[in-house]
Amino acid sequence: MISRYSTHLKLVGMAALWGASWAWGRVVAQSMPPIAAACVRFILASVALIIWLRQTGRIRNLRALNARQWWGLACASAVGVLGYAIFFMLALKTVPGGRAAIVVALNPVFTMLFAAMLFREPVNWKMGVGLVMAVVGAIYALSGGSLATLMPSQAGTGEFLLLGCVVCWVGYTLLGRVVLTSVDSLTTTAVTSILGAIFLAAASLMTEGPAAWSAMAQAPLRSWYSLMALAFGATALAYAWYLHGVQALGAGPAAAYISLVPLFGVLASSLWLGEPLTFSLLTGGVLAISGMAIMHLGRMSTAARN
Repeated sequence: MISRYSTHLKLVGMAALWGASWAWGRVVAQSMPPIAAACVRFILASVALIIWLRQTGRIRNLRALNARQWWGLACASAVGVLGYAIFFMLALKTVPGGRAAIVVALNPVFTMLFAAMLFREPVNWKMGVGLVMAVVGAIYALSGGSLATLMPSQAGTGEFLLLGCVVCWVGYTLLGRVVLTSVDSLTTTAVTSILGAIFLAAASLMTEGPAAWSAMAQAPLRSWYSLMALAFGATALAYAWYLHGVQALGAGPAAAYISLVPLFGVLASSLWLGEPLTFSLLTGGVLAISGMAIMHLGRMSTAARN
């Protein structure tokens, strides 16, 4: 029982850290080369995770991984680290952190849909109602209350990049479910972070060039503090907690806690960045969070019947 409560508390902590990551990422994206900064984030996170593996006696798990497991981890890293980090950093160059955080409401929607199709996870009418509410709320907040701004001729690049974050995160969650059948959550987090740092280093050198790494040294201290918070809090700790939740509760229940991320994201962006709490942001955020809560209640009622 204590272990189960611990899992839920970790998922709440994960949501808080990921919510704050939008504010931290906004600071970093404004003053650092985005892909190089993402690479440093995962290098720092990898160091912390390797130390964690060693202290828990699980470093030997790396040597026990077979070729199929390495391939699965590489695919998860390419989608959930390389792809997500690039979309995340580039989007935050133009989209305010609080508004960007609301798009997280779309993650459990598509996770639920694909989990139902691929893994035959059950769905019901409550989950359908919650799905619609979450999508409408996220779109309303992202558009600033005017859906016309999301038309291809009006929407900025940042809004489309945020949708890339959704696609990558859903792919990472579903791949993580497959990988976690044979690899523990901490090892999965460590390996995907290490591989992700390598992938991001290659992407940075190819697209930003060596000059980007020189520019990192010129960034203000506030950006470095935010980058370290992203690395150790929103990456090393939060990723491990999330994958532990996927392993212990399943992809759907763990993803339900992402409903709290927009709330923490809006609060963190308001407190950390001084971003205004607009009517469209609050209304869309409440609708999206309520929708995700209803989806979770629907999932719980289905699980109770089974």
